[in-house]
Amino acid sequence: MTPLRERMIQDLQLRGYADRTVEAYVRAVAQLARFYHTSPDQISEEQVRQYLLHLSTVRKVARSTHTIALCGLKFFYQQTLGQQWTVLDVARPQRAKKLPVVLSRDEVWRILDAVRLDTYRVCLTTIYACGLRLMEGVGLQVPDVDGGRTLLHIHGKSGKDRYVPLPDDTLALLRAHWRTHRDPRWLFPAPPSSAQRSAPAVPATTPITRSTLQCAFARAVKRSGVHKRAHVHTLRHSYATHLLEAGVALPLIQDYLGHTSLRTTAIYIHLTRELRDAALQPINSLMPRR
Repeated sequence: MTPLRERMIQDLQLRGYADRTVEAYVRAVAQLARFYHTSPDQISEEQVRQYLLHLSTVRKVARSTHTIALCGLKFFYQQTLGQQWTVLDVARPQRAKKLPVVLSRDEVWRILDAVRLDTYRVCLTTIYACGLRLMEGVGLQVPDVDGGRTLLHIHGKSGKDRYVPLPDDTLALLRAHWRTHRDPRWLFPAPPSSAQRSAPAVPATTPITRSTLQCAFARAVKRSGVHKRAHVHTLRHSYATHLLEAGVALPLIQDYLGHTSLRTTAIYIHLTRELRDAALQPINSLMPRR
């Protein structure tokens, strides 16, 4: 590891960035350095500008990929090197205004019923029933379950913890599943490796991975016959939409989802069929009777 990379990592850690964010930002700077075949501290502002243009106009990367690259470069040049370059403040791509895919309640359960392995099915059910992000679901630990108050303690993004309601049936499902493996730490432990199988005294020490859960969900979508572009995060969108349709107040849903801004949660208003149907009568009354 070069001293420059080590310094950037330390700067990110000092500011409390998550390990995944540190990895993504450092990778963004490394990709810039490979593009120009030189150390990133020798690259000019104009070269950074041309690189960002290359990402947008030549490689045509997704907005999320461009944003991660920009944020990583901005942190490195502004925080680690102290360069206040204008291009890093104006190069942010325009936010796409796309509505997320939402499943009906029937579609959710058709997909979940098509998940074959118990660990994946229980984890995905918990993600839907509690409105969790993918990493929040796979990273659930035994002490996070507050059975007495039927709450889940969620360790969210950027160190923002929250409690979410835990349905009684989901709590019973989690307890039954835990009794099948009795891991002292993880609710959804990864299958033991060959080394662990040969040494049964060594307990599983890691949870299931994001990729294995995503693959299990994708296979279940195909088996279910649901023809929507659904991903694991679609369960979270569906949870929020279904709560709103059931009459749960938007600020409460915001709290359950861990959104900082109510504007982020308000997108689900556009997805609720019941609310749209309820608006038809007052909309129709706008027209004069003939």
